[in-house]
Amino acid sequence: MNRLSVEEFKEAKKLPLIVVLDDIRSLYNVGSVFRCGDAFRIEAVYLCGITACPPNAEIHKTALGGEYSVDWKYFERTEDAIEELHKNGVFVYSIEQVEGSTKLQNLSLKPATDKYKSYAIVMGNEVKGVKQTVVDMSDGCLEIPQFGTKHSLNVSTTAGIVIWEFAKQLIIDSQR
Repeated sequence: MNRLSVEEFKEAKKLPLIVVLDDIRSLYNVGSVFRCGDAFRIEAVYLCGITACPPNAEIHKTALGGEYSVDWKYFERTEDAIEELHKNGVFVYSIEQVEGSTKLQNLSLKPATDKYKSYAIVMGNEVKGVKQTVVDMSDGCLEIPQFGTKHSLNVSTTAGIVIWEFAKQLIIDSQR
């Protein structure tokens, strides 16, 4: 099945994407993001505020070891994570329904440039979403169109959809 060892994963070329978790309450959501991050070989997960960090049995239950392969870093304040990302030439999208947001199907990613070396997506709290201060610091906002009576998705579901779109555009489409 061409599975990488953790050591091989650490050395492998990564999808140029960092996932920032802004005050995520559910440890199962955190674990699911690690697992998805492993599946698509993202650069890292930034855990911010009240978001729990590994090692943790509940995170491991859904991460299934993804917390060992995917690099992670903790920030007390999400704003500090965004500042660091910007200093490192990372283009930051908050995943939030706001006026002027880009619908995911209209997203057009470009490979690394001199100005932006990679991307980050910020996933917000399960109830409150991405903090307004973080939205304001972001370079843009993305939203997933929804057509039912609910206009929100679970954090782990949203992360999976958005990470897939980044992988599709930055890896799969470039190989065609």
